[in-house]
Amino acid sequence: MNATGFGLLSAMTFLPMLGVILLLIWPAEDVKAIRGVTLVTTFITFILSLFVLIRFTGNTYHFQLLEQVPWMPQMGINYKVGVDGISIWLILLTTFLSFISVLFSSYVKTRVKQYMAFMLLLETTMLGVFISLDLILFYAFFEASLIPMFFLINIWGGERRTYAAVKFFIFTFAGSIFMLVGIIALSQIYRAQFGSLTFDIVKIQSAIAQGSFWVNFVQWQVWIFWAFALAFLVKCPMVPFHTWLPDAHVEAPTAGSVILAGVLLKMGTYGFLRFVLPFFPDVIKDQVLPIMILAVIGIIYGAVVAAVQVDVKKLVAYSSVAHMGFVMLGIFSLTHNGLMGGAMQQLNHGISTGALFLLIGLLYERIHTRMFKDLGGLKAQMPIYAAIFLIVMLSSVGLPTTNGFIGEFLAMLGAFEAAFAGAYGLNIGLSVIAGFGVVLAAVYLLVMFMRTFYGPNENPTNQKLRDLKPWEIVMASSFVLFIFWAGLYPNTFLAPMEKSIGAVRMMAINPVGQRPNWDDVQTEIDADGNLVKVAVRDSFASYTSTELIAPANLHFPAPAPVASRPEVIARR
Repeated sequence: MNATGFGLLSAMTFLPMLGVILLLIWPAEDVKAIRGVTLVTTFITFILSLFVLIRFTGNTYHFQLLEQVPWMPQMGINYKVGVDGISIWLILLTTFLSFISVLFSSYVKTRVKQYMAFMLLLETTMLGVFISLDLILFYAFFEASLIPMFFLINIWGGERRTYAAVKFFIFTFAGSIFMLVGIIALSQIYRAQFGSLTFDIVKIQSAIAQGSFWVNFVQWQVWIFWAFALAFLVKCPMVPFHTWLPDAHVEAPTAGSVILAGVLLKMGTYGFLRFVLPFFPDVIKDQVLPIMILAVIGIIYGAVVAAVQVDVKKLVAYSSVAHMGFVMLGIFSLTHNGLMGGAMQQLNHGISTGALFLLIGLLYERIHTRMFKDLGGLKAQMPIYAAIFLIVMLSSVGLPTTNGFIGEFLAMLGAFEAAFAGAYGLNIGLSVIAGFGVVLAAVYLLVMFMRTFYGPNENPTNQKLRDLKPWEIVMASSFVLFIFWAGLYPNTFLAPMEKSIGAVRMMAINPVGQRPNWDDVQTEIDADGNLVKVAVRDSFASYTSTELIAPANLHFPAPAPVASRPEVIARR
């Protein structure tokens, strides 16, 4: 491995750790300075992530801004990081929500030094997950993210915080153990086939693309698939692995809920895109139906249970189960539109649901209750708050012109395309049932809004409420900006990820010899979605294709028009 040293990605990822070190030596009594240091650190980290975006080009599916340094080379473990179209927006989402969460945390009054240190530590671990190109490095960051979130829930959470924190830790840690077994198995297969030990994602996928990885271990593939899938199903989470989520959301402090919904859940869906689809092409088609069934069950179950909640925060928590079901629905349609929708919807969920938790937290800091029986008639007292809440709620419903629409639309479109073509054993009924989940979401979210902001204001405490402060308006409005930006011009977010999504789809469904290869920079996905051979180039910015390797729809052709089908012609 040629070492490149550390660069922009490492600076962005570990800057919050420098903030942690600074906080550790800072006097705990100087609360104002501690808040300032933490806020500035997260803001600079966000700025660095913007520089990553500026240097990123969506014109390739290959990893960019690569950094690699030997770590434990005798064990095949190295520090290797990079970014592609799948991870770029998750990085931006992480740094944005971290800054917003720290800004909101001015409401935290106890043990501020420790709280801020855990927030910064959490940001580093989350960023590390999305840039890691070594399986052990990924696993280390993936597991390390549990530690700060555990303490944030257990120390600054609600009345049942210890129960919720322990449940969160046990569920997610137990699921990750299966992934660790799968990681070790992959490394051992690589050594058996090639004589050396590696945990390099690019090297493993390259061997799989060329057909030399699984050739003597085909019987292992389905077991390792489920070892990875189980860890990510728990993290998403999908029914029946979801029970930790409502407790964790309800008991977590507001900033913890924002991060949990906005970023930590996305580690699960990111794992499916980064590892599961590229690594297990020979068995994935047979696993589509069971996972799609789980996704549809999650959509309906999450919506129905959300509709009967008496706690507004718990309602939004269960809505996350339903919305993440749509992400999985799109991903496992294995269609281009579905995968694009799933990738987009995970970003939309992070913005919309993160904003809902933030707004609920702003109200809770004023009245210290989240029960519907204590709410009602707040529109007259807090008109600006009500207007922002309405926009965010409608984006979560999936109203056209908001960000929620385009993600759900593409995910549903992909699911219907796969079902209509009869691919992977899918039935149109699953897609129809999933579509009914959109209706249910509109019902429970609109009822939530009506019960909170309309009707009589009979609570004396609520009659004295004041509207949002100027800094709170700016903080909440930043979400509104992204809601309409992604809703009105989604191509801003779709275009940079399209090549990487197209490549991952082909890795999953194409035969040997027609799969994209992360290690072969002379292959590319062109503007039409075809896999092509390209001429020698100096950068990813531009290229000239020289040979068609695989057309975009070779393995998923669109149904022929009715008038041109052979049986129709024969009847004429």
